Amino acid sequence: MDQSFILNLLEILLINIVLSGDNAVVIALACRNLPDEHRNKAVVFGTLGAVVLRVGLTFVAVYLLTIPFLNFIGGLLLLWIAISLLKGEDDGDIKANSTLAGAIKTIIIADLVMSLDNVVAVAGAANGSILLIILGLVISIPLIIWGSQLLMKIMEKFPIIIIAGAALLGYTAGEMIFKDKAVGHVLEGLNPHLHTIIPILLAILVVVVGKLSGRSKKETH
Repeated sequence: MDQSFILNLLEILLINIVLSGDNAVVIALACRNLPDEHRNKAVVFGTLGAVVLRVGLTFVAVYLLTIPFLNFIGGLLLLWIAISLLKGEDDGDIKANSTLAGAIKTIIIADLVMSLDNVVAVAGAANGSILLIILGLVISIPLIIWGSQLLMKIMEKFPIIIIAGAALLGYTAGEMIFKDKAVGHVLEGLNPHLHTIIPILLAILVVVVGKLSGRSKKETH
């Protein structure tokens, strides 16, 4: 391996570490209500499935980013996922969407939605090297798994972290909407400060709607 290859690989690893925080949050949120015997399976299989999809997405990332409204739709989907994850917090039962299969599905969908930034950054750092792309993503797997397992342990001791995690996903959804080629340009034209305001408002919206929906469903039962 020459020096440039090693430097590019280190750059890709750093990108994955920095950008995988949201992925670790959604994995921890999706798996927190699972029985102990299913948690590790959900984390491993969900992460592996998401990474496989991310590898494929990497090769078409530049093209995907040119599609109008793709990031906007992805942001709305992530917003829905964040609210759904938080709704379950006020429900004591392990519901259908908290089964092993449900958790894996949530992890894969959320990771796919949030992967555009990651894959574009990785593709740029790899300079067209397929080997670098695959190596970087494969090595990132234990980082995401370890990070999500650590977050689950913290969530058990400090439930407030669950709310913070859901709010972070709402904020990420707002940033995705602004990165959309069609919608982001229009919003920036209305008011440049909206770039900061909207992600914050969506983070608050996730917490409010998620908690109110969870309580309403609990009262109904």
